[in-house]
Formats: sequence, structure tokens, C-alpha cells
Amino acid sequence: MTHEPRYWLTKSEPSDYSIDDMERDRVEIWDGVRNYQARNFLRAMQLGDYSFFYHSNVKPPAIVGLMRVVETEIIDPTQFDANDKHYDPKATPEKPRWSTVRFEFVEKFTQPLTLDRLKVLFTPEELLVVKRGNRLSVMPVETTIAAKLLIEARG
Repeated sequence: MTHEPRYWLTKSEPSDYSIDDMERDRVEIWDGVRNYQARNFLRAMQLGDYSFFYHSNVKPPAIVGLMRVVETEIIDPTQFDANDKHYDPKATPEKPRWSTVRFEFVEKFTQPLTLDRLKVLFTPEELLVVKRGNRLSVMPVETTIAAKLLIEARG
């Protein structure tokens, strides 16, 4: 049984992993998320869902592209690697704490949707990324809002 795709927004600092990296790699695991609410959103993703790629901690922060979920329920391998900055000493292979998904590249927007532009278009209730102080790296996006984002990004 297929489901109606849902939409999400996932943040990444372009110095760590950018939309250009995603375009080059085509398919990539979304590892290193270490916030329980964001992890739970990753766990809620289903095959065929879409996620807006958001460049954070850069001037200007912006939605820069779109990805699609191609694999779910992946155990995040970085939690077990003591040399990785996302290592979690409390996680074990028998009791992993962090899981994620694999995305495939869909498109890079020719017109990035900057945070300032998003604040003009949406209220914090409509799009969580515009909410002051929101630090979540993964968040849901309502289908009607996603449609507006796609129209805006694609012109």
C-alpha cells in the first residue's frame, strides 16, 4: 500500500554537507542527528517522502533543494565510531540510540528560499524553521506549505 508523500525540512551546514555534495553523491545517509525530537521525525519518515534541504549556519540561511526518502530505519553508524564527532558512548550495536534515513537527490533550486524570504511568506505556525530560536535539524512541513515552497522555489 502506498501513502501520500509527506514533506519535511532537514538542515545541514554547507561546510559539513551541502546541496552540491548531495547532487554529486546522488544518494546519501543522513547521519549525525543527535536530538531526540529530530531523530523521531527521521523515524517517522516513509519511503517516497520528500525533504527540503536547508543550508544553516551560513549567510544567508536558505532552502536550497529537494530530496526524497529512499530507505528508512537505518541505524546511524556514526554513533558507534569513537573517532566521529557524533559518537555516542551510551549507544551499542545491541541497543542503538540513533536511527536515520537515506535520501536521494531530486533537485537543486535555482532560486534559494532565504530565511528572510520565508519569514515574509510564512508564519512560525505555518513553517517551523521561521520560528525564533528553533534549533531542530529535522521538522515536518505541511503539504499545503510544501506546495507553496515548491511554487516559490521553481518560479
